[in-house]
Amino acid sequence: MKIVGIKAAGLRGATPAGGWEEELTNDDVVHTLISVHTEDGLIGVGSVFTSEALVKAALELLTPYLIGENALEPERVAERLHRTTFWMGRGGSVTHTISGIDTALWDILGQATGQPVGRLLGGRYREKVRAYASLLMQEPIKLSEHLTNLKSRGWTAFKIGWGPFGRVSAQLDEAIVAAAREAVGPDALLMVDAGASDSAWSNGYKWALKTSHMLEHYNVEWFEEPLPPDALEDFVALRRAAPVAISGGEVLTRRQTFVQWLDRGAFDIVQPDVTKVGGLSEQRRIGWAAQDHGIKLIPHGWNTALGLAADLQLASALPETDLIEYVDGSPYVDDIVTTPWALDTNGLLTIPESPGLGASLDPEAVKFYTHGVDIFTL
Repeated sequence: MKIVGIKAAGLRGATPAGGWEEELTNDDVVHTLISVHTEDGLIGVGSVFTSEALVKAALELLTPYLIGENALEPERVAERLHRTTFWMGRGGSVTHTISGIDTALWDILGQATGQPVGRLLGGRYREKVRAYASLLMQEPIKLSEHLTNLKSRGWTAFKIGWGPFGRVSAQLDEAIVAAAREAVGPDALLMVDAGASDSAWSNGYKWALKTSHMLEHYNVEWFEEPLPPDALEDFVALRRAAPVAISGGEVLTRRQTFVQWLDRGAFDIVQPDVTKVGGLSEQRRIGWAAQDHGIKLIPHGWNTALGLAADLQLASALPETDLIEYVDGSPYVDDIVTTPWALDTNGLLTIPESPGLGASLDPEAVKFYTHGVDIFTL
């Protein structure tokens, strides 16, 4: 089954706030969809956490190596792309774009074999997985109202991140976390994401260690991105000293980059993003390596319905991946699928058993958010 074409289109018009110092607008494109077309008519879809312009530039480099390739061999094809772009890739937009291609190829393989991707990744350890609502921090009263609403809708796990946390005062940080814990109740999972990959981040190890002790008081499940993403030695020290679990890795790409972080024990929880790291092929291998190091993989999922679908399939195929991230309120997650995502009474999402990724995109909704681009035709 040969590949005959690749198409990309950025999502715009409803881009959710990212919490960064340079805040996003609705029309900023940070999520780009990719479709891979085959001679047999099967189309696979993937998602890239990179702007449309950069994805299209990367495709100019990658497409000549894709046309005519076997669409039923995602790992081999993706590995070829990594190797042939060795001097131009090794991370950044090229690797991000390979992520979308790789995921689309797994989608095709699932459709061609009549199997959900998770089964092709090695088997299904679970049929459902707990999802946590991921939202930006606000001042305590507004955040409490938002969390109370989510709890009333059936959510049992929550992650609050970025916003003013670590950027104003220790008193405000604790007030935010205290309000969040009160809103969600004592039994809900509560995670905190400092967002130290923000360009304006200025805190270091001692702030992170002190804050981790405050978070322990509120029974926070993990402390995410508490340090700048290249501060390996500080992450290693913090994981050893902090009373709560330390997580990170969303900005890292390629499995090779994760090796030293896993070997050194920098994380309790590693969080590769399927739309950046190189796709499901890389993410699965990172998951295996993490398991061998006693580290849990919980995917970073601030992306689209396709990223969520890929994370669901991965969660079915890795024994320890018992949580996935669900960005709250994004039309790119909720509005571009024909069948809405729905929590069960225990706060779990069903992992699709239909062939491929299991996310049925609404072509008209996709065209609306891509400003008229039809990714399903070449």
